[in-house]
Parts: sequence; C-alpha cells; structure tokens
Amino acid sequence: MSGIFTDRAVLRSPGEHSDEPPVHVPLTAVEPDGPARGGIVVLHESREFTDALLDLMRSLAAEGWLTVAPHLFHREPLHSTAEVFGDNLFADFDAAFDWLTGRGVYADCVGVLGFDDAGTAALLVATSRPVGAAVSVSARGILQPLAEGAPALVDAAPKLQAPWLGLYGEDDPGTPPEEVERLRDAIARAEVATLVVSYSGLEHRADEPPAFPANGDDNDPAAQAMMDAQRRIFDWFDGNLR
Repeated sequence: MSGIFTDRAVLRSPGEHSDEPPVHVPLTAVEPDGPARGGIVVLHESREFTDALLDLMRSLAAEGWLTVAPHLFHREPLHSTAEVFGDNLFADFDAAFDWLTGRGVYADCVGVLGFDDAGTAALLVATSRPVGAAVSVSARGILQPLAEGAPALVDAAPKLQAPWLGLYGEDDPGTPPEEVERLRDAIARAEVATLVVSYSGLEHRADEPPAFPANGDDNDPAAQAMMDAQRRIFDWFDGNLR
C-alpha cells in the first residue's frame, strides 16, 4: 500500500501580493511501495483534496511514480474564491519540482499533470521547464490567454519541449470543439510527441476536479471515457518518462 503524507517545499523566490509571503508551499504526496521510477507533479484547481483526486494520486503511485500535489491556494484566505494562475502557480510547480529532484528523481523523469486552468499551466510548463512529459485535462485559454502576460495555447503549443497529451470533453463549453481543433493543428508544429483526444458526449464538471475514477457503470459512455482517459494518462507517462 503506497503511503500518503504531507510536507513542505521551499519556494525559489517570494510570492506576490503579500508583504510577508510564505517561503514554503504545502504539499500532499503519495509514494510508491518500492523505489520511485520518477515523479509526477499534480496541479489541480480544487481547494480540497477530494477522494477522486487522492485516488488518482494513489493510482499513479501504484505505477511507481512519486506523486506530489502542491496546495495551490496556500496564499489565499480560507474562504477566498480567487482563481490561481500565473507567477504563483508556476512558483509552486517549481518548488514541487525541486522537492522531487531533491529526492533523487531525475529532471527528465518528472511529469506534470494539470486540470482546468492548471492544465493550461501544465502545457506552458512543458514549454519552459525541463520536464519529461506533460498531460493537460480540460485546459482552457486555447485562443485567448487566461491571464495578462500568458500566451494563448495555440501560440505556446509549437514551442513544446516535452511530450504533451491533451484530454477534452466535446460538450465542455469552456473548450469548444472548434477551439480544440485549432489547438490540434498548432501542436502538430511542435518538435516533440503530442496528442489531443476529445471525448464525445463528455462535459467537464466545473464543481469537482476532473480526476478519472475507475469505478461506476462500465456501460455508461461517460464512465468509459473517464476510464480511457485514465489509461491514456498512465500510458503517456509510462512511455515518455524513462
């Protein structure tokens, strides 16, 4: 049984929007039973670690990955509804990345998995950080940047430096199929392996992290799509983090 624990990672530089910013980011991590074959940084837009998210982290750890999720809202008040994107999110990723490499994980054996706006960040991470592979789920900001100073994904995609997998639901109003098609064209110009997969009839739920539990009705198309998406995530990391 893989072990779950909490820890802290040192931020490389002070955060913004605070006179006395924290020097650490809290982490939740799951370690494999044996030696880690690599590490996965999980970026998520949930303020809580839901059962579905923890189950996904445990499943990744069961595959041999030391899996770590920075608490992206650690700078915000408890009841804040602020979104997290931009410099602070990337600073938290960098801290989690350093935490993994400090435990002996090679940089090119670190993967990043992001959901929603953090999925957008996962793609951008793969254009500027020495990661081995990246996966984005329901990443928005395809044609219009999510934040000032951030590129749109169609502009960033050709600059990918690590293999990238994008997973989308065709009925998600935040990522219309025509925009996803534009992204598919853009990533074709990247010099690394890329793949965009769209699931028919699947609408991303904004009220919970889009992790992919391996339970439910196997005959339900949405459940089948979720199980296929989880398989693709595992296969992507297995094939590219070596």
